[in-house]
Amino acid sequence: MKMIFIMLIMFVIGNMIFVSKYKHLLIVLMSLEFIVLSIFFLMMLYMSMINYNMYMLMIFLVLSVCEGALGLSILVSMVRTHGNDYFQSFNLI
Repeated sequence: MKMIFIMLIMFVIGNMIFVSKYKHLLIVLMSLEFIVLSIFFLMMLYMSMINYNMYMLMIFLVLSVCEGALGLSILVSMVRTHGNDYFQSFNLI
């Protein structure tokens, strides 16, 4: 029960960082990865408690790695075109 509480605190802290630090893309991506990591640990604890197969965790891990690679490619292209990762430097037009 203690581990579930710690993982839920991790999830809440990741969400708070995601909401409060929205100026830099790198910090937003790091907080998203932190949220995915906490969800992975929660799923691992839950599936081990009910004695379920861990194949779903492998699929979740593959999708989270793909999400991280896409975010990193967006970050690299943004730094190459604009010179920084500030959201304020974008023009919507």
